[in-house]
Amino acid sequence: MELSGTSLLWKLLSAAVLVLSAGLLLLFDPWDFGYPELWRKTGLAGAPARAAACLVAGVLLLAAGWLYRLFFAPLELLRSPEDVGYVAEDGRSRARAANEVRRRRKTGELPPVYPNGWYRVLDSHMLERGDVKSVTVLGEQVAVFRGQDGKAFVVDAYCPHLGANLAVGGRVVGSCIECPFHGWQFRGEDGKCVRIPYAEKVPEFAKVRCWPSCEVNGQVLVWFHCDGEEPGWRVPEQKEISRGEWVYRGRTEHFISAHIEEIPENAADIAHLAHLHTPGIVSGVDLRYTNSKTWEFIRHDWKVEWKPEPEPNKHCSQMLVKHALTVFGRHWPLLDLSVVARQVGPGLVFLLFDHSFLGRGVIMHCVTPVEPLLQCVSHTIFYQSSIPPLVPKFILRAECIQFERDVMIWNNKKYISNPMLVKEDSAIQKHRRWFSQFYSENSPRLRYQHDTLDF
Repeated sequence: MELSGTSLLWKLLSAAVLVLSAGLLLLFDPWDFGYPELWRKTGLAGAPARAAACLVAGVLLLAAGWLYRLFFAPLELLRSPEDVGYVAEDGRSRARAANEVRRRRKTGELPPVYPNGWYRVLDSHMLERGDVKSVTVLGEQVAVFRGQDGKAFVVDAYCPHLGANLAVGGRVVGSCIECPFHGWQFRGEDGKCVRIPYAEKVPEFAKVRCWPSCEVNGQVLVWFHCDGEEPGWRVPEQKEISRGEWVYRGRTEHFISAHIEEIPENAADIAHLAHLHTPGIVSGVDLRYTNSKTWEFIRHDWKVEWKPEPEPNKHCSQMLVKHALTVFGRHWPLLDLSVVARQVGPGLVFLLFDHSFLGRGVIMHCVTPVEPLLQCVSHTIFYQSSIPPLVPKFILRAECIQFERDVMIWNNKKYISNPMLVKEDSAIQKHRRWFSQFYSENSPRLRYQHDTLDF
């Protein structure tokens, strides 16, 4: 649900005009139109008033639904890969512009493409009992399903029998998933085949790969390690979510054409905040226009510090953010905001809000590799249930605008393994050293296959 100030005003005015017009119709009796005999003979006496009443009722229902979505329903902004971050010129479509950028862009000397760690697969509310979902994660197709006992499981999507996709037409039987092709049933907890409808005996070796997974903070996550090692840490539980004190208020989703490491590296790139994120959110996300003088009356000021955590939490780091808002050169202290962004492993960040006026909550920023250079990034917000939903929805929308400015950078940049840095950029090198712990000797790297002549 995207609403600019102008579109919101027009919608309100349109609704008001419709209601006023219908109300005026109700004030007139059909006899006033000069055709009393005609209305009486055709049996339609009072028809205009009834039609107007129906029109008013319809308009009121539409207005009520729109107001409910605005004030109470969760905000959900789901972007497709070409929606954000590309400049479509000369009559080209966004999809064409995106494809041209991806084809021509230099990638640079990349680190391994899939770090070891926990990754979000989907949000819990998207998976009801008995549901099966097809998801692409870390270059693999997986089937995510919820057993009748309420537990979520993640297994390889392709049946080892003849390769049918378990997530396309497969069904849940108890805590198993049944193949749509021949009815083989695989147990969610270990992938073992427990039933073949036409066979006397199930072979011991009949099984599908089962991914280590967990469900916490309203999300289903999987563990990846290139050497098949067991999880090295647990995803921290946000107690306020588990106890129901913080409730779901929405999510955004973006697909980014970049290496996964480039996204969390922003936390240590302190200098980019003052340059990229100082213009007010009213100036939008297109970097060609964000510095327009039209919107100079509103500015964001940032103070940021990034640091890794010591043992036993060396897989975690923290970014401490202090945000201030200036309108027409005047500082508004009531809107000052302090955020603790705690990164856990390569793909999870918890942005914790604690404000005396705006309340408390968390945005879970999750980066999940879909392919080597395609990341699915979601922002899911849970917020204090006593705070009006409009507050967390505004925070999420503001976060989305600032994030999409970064997307325009990421989608068009090249990864530089040995960047030219000044001393004020020292946190970037520290972040790269910290992030390197998630790579192993066997971590997969991007390999290019040259099938055409090189000139």
